[in-house]
Amino acid sequence: MTENTDVIAADSPAEDDSPTLDQLEKEGDVAADYIEEFLDICDLDGDIDIDARNGRAYVSVNSTDAGSLRLLSRPDTVNALQELTRLAVQNKTGSFSRLILDIGGSREARQAELGVLVTRAIERIAAGATEASLPPMSSYERKLVHDLVSEHGYVSESTGEGRDRHTVITAA
Repeated sequence: MTENTDVIAADSPAEDDSPTLDQLEKEGDVAADYIEEFLDICDLDGDIDIDARNGRAYVSVNSTDAGSLRLLSRPDTVNALQELTRLAVQNKTGSFSRLILDIGGSREARQAELGVLVTRAIERIAAGATEASLPPMSSYERKLVHDLVSEHGYVSESTGEGRDRHTVITAA
């Protein structure tokens, strides 16, 4: 059996499989309803914004009270709630969902963390390492890493399977 590796584009859907704008808007609406009910159950206030870009529905939850979403904006909590929301969307629409959930700016904060990881990895390569492996992460995070690596003029690929899937960076 061969090792499962891919290049940058393999973490993205094929163009033919991309949902339409109407489908993404419907996903966003279903997800927003689900998140709104969740926030009501938790007795939390939050403003929900829906967007569709790059073949995905994006749902953001923000609050003027910085503390109200503090616990929900933890990375593991956001990922778990995102998976539950995707399941709710799939149950309602009958289609697989790749929606992205952001709570209290958690995605922006995670992107900044990934930027630091990529910078450190590139520094290791510049110091003489032949490659640098990053920890396992979601396909969305790997896509962000691939983009950051490419911006720095380096090459990356995803390797491994399931929860062990991670990004390996090499010089161009």
